[in-house]
Amino acid sequence: MKYRMAVKRRKKSRRLYLLFVFSFILFLFIVLNILHKGEPPPEEKEPTSSEKTATPLLEESRYTIRKGMSMSDILTQHDFSPPEIYQLREETKPVYDLAKIKAGQEFRVFQTPDGKVISLEYDIDEMSFLQLRREEGKFKGEIKKIPYEIRVKMVFGLIDDNLITAVNEQGEGDYLALALAELFAWDIDFYTDLRQGDTFKIVFEKKYLENKFIGYRNIQAAEFINQGKPFQAFRYSYPDTKESDYFDLEGNSLRKEFLKSPIKFARITSRFSFNRLHPIRKVYRPHYGVDYAARVGTPVQATADGTVILVGRRGASGRMVTIRHRNDYETLYLHLRNYGRGIRKGAKVKSGQIIGYVGSSGESTGPHLDYRIKYRGKYINPLAWRFKPVRPLRKEFLEDFRKEAEKYILCLKVPVILFSSLLP
Repeated sequence: MKYRMAVKRRKKSRRLYLLFVFSFILFLFIVLNILHKGEPPPEEKEPTSSEKTATPLLEESRYTIRKGMSMSDILTQHDFSPPEIYQLREETKPVYDLAKIKAGQEFRVFQTPDGKVISLEYDIDEMSFLQLRREEGKFKGEIKKIPYEIRVKMVFGLIDDNLITAVNEQGEGDYLALALAELFAWDIDFYTDLRQGDTFKIVFEKKYLENKFIGYRNIQAAEFINQGKPFQAFRYSYPDTKESDYFDLEGNSLRKEFLKSPIKFARITSRFSFNRLHPIRKVYRPHYGVDYAARVGTPVQATADGTVILVGRRGASGRMVTIRHRNDYETLYLHLRNYGRGIRKGAKVKSGQIIGYVGSSGESTGPHLDYRIKYRGKYINPLAWRFKPVRPLRKEFLEDFRKEAEKYILCLKVPVILFSSLLP
């Protein structure tokens, strides 16, 4: 009797749980639809190319550009003479140089049944196309945005091995993982700081064209729990300047003075120390940097905005770059193979810009980067130093920002067990 009652209670509890899950799925569906409608990008409302040009009286011919093919190869099939082709190119040059068409892209010709070409279209890339319309005997060129649909999606993941694998397991691409890593790069080193059991939630936008996925847009909100410590990010665009950035719920910028790591997904092999056994000279001496092991040619990024003050070989340090930053900081990048494009003394660099590539120049036992920071002329520990946030949210927009953020907070607060049951 007691057993039957216990079974009935379990069945009742399960029904209630399933009802709750179903209700929440419906609620989440409504929320995501509201978020999707809340920020309609203007370009999506533009009519498609076929709506603009393909009237019932026009015939459409499609060509895929092959390697070595030129515009002449296509236009001569539609009775364009060499002088007409030359004139078309000259008329189009101020907008787009037709000599630069690329293999793999599509070219479309629209003509009347009697063979008169009315318009031409060339897909420049996934986001834009060139339209040429005949007006008063001449072709007028215009670059148009390809109308794509924005869909808002939300995923939850659990770290078992690395971030990219965890994101891939949710059916999403590497780009989304890298975008999430870049978002929290000032607080989390996604190679050294990750632990099994860390979790993430992302509300983001995906782009579709004719119901086909063509790429990611913006992360709107995200949460990453690293070693039990939560980090949150909310995207906000200023109404006056239209500039966008990411902030926590208090309006603090996620960006700090310095990124946590000069290399994405690299392994630390040696840390800052005042008394380390030198691997080549076999004597104890200070090691004022952090060594990151990585393959030869791995990109090295500047960890903050600054000015290059040194580029070249320096004895045991090999090829190196030194950058001066605001507030009396300098960063040093040692043992490089070569330097990034435009990296020379006096060059201005931005945070995240590639300034060199991992090598093994100078006194080195293998390919790695020796990364160092100076503050007011003295070396500091890059892994232990606390950097302050920069450019907090402008105070006059704090209330508006919080209203925007509240739309996503409910999603980020969904319990892990319930949220994981919603995943495909």
